Amino acid sequence: MDLLRSLPIGLYLEQPITWLHGLDARVKLLWLMSFLIAPVLANPIWRIGLVLLLILITISALIPLRVWRKQMGLLLSLSLLVCLITAIAPDGLPVEHQPRLPAQELTFDSQPLTLPPTPVRNPWYNPFGWGEETPEPEETTIDSELPQPTDYRYVLFEQGRFTVTRRSLDLGIRIGTLFFTLIYSTNLYLLTTAPEEIAAGIEDLMSPLKRFNIPTTEIALTLTLSLRFIPLVLEEVQNLIRSVRTRAINWKKLGLRGTTKVWFSVVERLLENLLLRAQQIAGGMQVRGFTTPNTHRVQWHPLKLRNGDWVAIAILVGFWGMRFLWGWQV
Repeated sequence: MDLLRSLPIGLYLEQPITWLHGLDARVKLLWLMSFLIAPVLANPIWRIGLVLLLILITISALIPLRVWRKQMGLLLSLSLLVCLITAIAPDGLPVEHQPRLPAQELTFDSQPLTLPPTPVRNPWYNPFGWGEETPEPEETTIDSELPQPTDYRYVLFEQGRFTVTRRSLDLGIRIGTLFFTLIYSTNLYLLTTAPEEIAAGIEDLMSPLKRFNIPTTEIALTLTLSLRFIPLVLEEVQNLIRSVRTRAINWKKLGLRGTTKVWFSVVERLLENLLLRAQQIAGGMQVRGFTTPNTHRVQWHPLKLRNGDWVAIAILVGFWGMRFLWGWQV
């Protein structure tokens, strides 16, 4: 079991260098935010198009198959499962609430309790109804020209207890595609962008906030350390799982109580190792003389827009133009 090789979630791919690696970190961050915002109030075709676009970008970048095969397969399987469960679920999720009291309660209470008087006829004046015209009953005509049935069907599939309607299918597509887009777009950004580039891009985009005395450099440094800490967490989890396997523990003899104690001790050891790694990182920063950004300048990755970056920006403008013109939810 090698988590760093089989499931590289949140890790940076150093080799091979693809065309995604060559793009500026700020441009890729704008694309990432576009993938996160574009599904909002979008139609199902647009959401499915975003999923296909992410898959196309991954294939065109010539990223090794071993890197994205398992994570994309797991995400696609989970997204399809969520879509299927939502599609066969009842579509009456937003239940309408009917209030117990009338809407105009105060006005209703102020109304008089007596009914309005009805006109009373004097029976002695015309007891037999002489001279009065009896109203003839209105003849109800049945319109023979009924609208012809169309191909529209609200219930798309019905078999026993399983029913798929247009609303439930639309809701399933929305949830499944949103789940895949949010996770995989973020993972693809982290896979092709170094932590130093991410920190430099975020610090450059947040540079106008320095006028308000916001520590943008410290925020970028904290983000870089958190990204660097992800492989350490995976490594510690992998080492602890291997250590438990090598001891050949007989879980049947331990029972539920013994198994719980063993895993609690493993989790406790994991937290101790992670805190030790954090202390070592802090000690290394102090030894190198880093105290504050004012006394120790952090040298990030140099940022420069190239021809490929301008092409990506132009495609992004066209992307949002299509989104505003066609991709709205009807």
